[in-house]
Amino acid sequence: MKIQILNKKGDKISFIAEGITPALANALRRIMISEIPTMAIQWVDIRENSSILFDETVAHRMGLIPIKFDPDKFNFAEDCKCGGKGCPLCQVAFSLEKAGSGVVYSGDMVSSNKAVKPTDPNFPIVKLLENHSVKMDAVARLGLGVQHAKHQAAIASYQYYPEMKVNSCSDPRKVVASCPKGVIALKGKTPYIKDPKNCDLCRSCEEVCDGLKVVGVPGKFIFNVESVSGLEPAYIVGRAADILAEKAEKFKKKIAKI
Repeated sequence: MKIQILNKKGDKISFIAEGITPALANALRRIMISEIPTMAIQWVDIRENSSILFDETVAHRMGLIPIKFDPDKFNFAEDCKCGGKGCPLCQVAFSLEKAGSGVVYSGDMVSSNKAVKPTDPNFPIVKLLENHSVKMDAVARLGLGVQHAKHQAAIASYQYYPEMKVNSCSDPRKVVASCPKGVIALKGKTPYIKDPKNCDLCRSCEEVCDGLKVVGVPGKFIFNVESVSGLEPAYIVGRAADILAEKAEKFKKKIAKI
């Protein structure tokens, strides 16, 4: 397998993976989305809520807030030494108290671990009017996207690497103008895809030139990964590869027993 990083900035990473099958590409995508452990609020104990929203709605909003954490410092509760009772190695407590008027934001949540906090302090939770207030405690634990959508680590997608094959083209300028994303340019009088990352293989260019074809290169894929959790996108990609390798090793051992 060959890997080429196209772009790595903030919560997003794009790269080319060459020498893999569609099955492997899809397996990596699915693991990135739903099998990377992330931290999210599991329980909310609402002691007071005089806002316009029901308790369940407020708790649901808090559960969807992505939380930044160090994945090497926390265990799943069921695998922790505490036996799932709850300790600093498997959970983090949050408290929230605020009175109106004003908006309650994720930054108003006070964490028991300074290194664990919402990825952005400006996620709105609820708007308080005059004399409204909220008081609540919450507990965050690790979980997987296959268990609940709030634990999904990333938005991940892939597509075939596009390649343009030109046999003949009477008017190459029409080919350039036909591309809705503007990713086609000219080398002399020959059109080519100047920005493969943004080509979605719509094949609009084929409609204006019979001697031109856009095909996906077999075994070569462009991945786009955007973190929607407190994890770095590069970590998500690497951890997905590790998890896939672990699954393959377990499968190999089970096959050997047959």
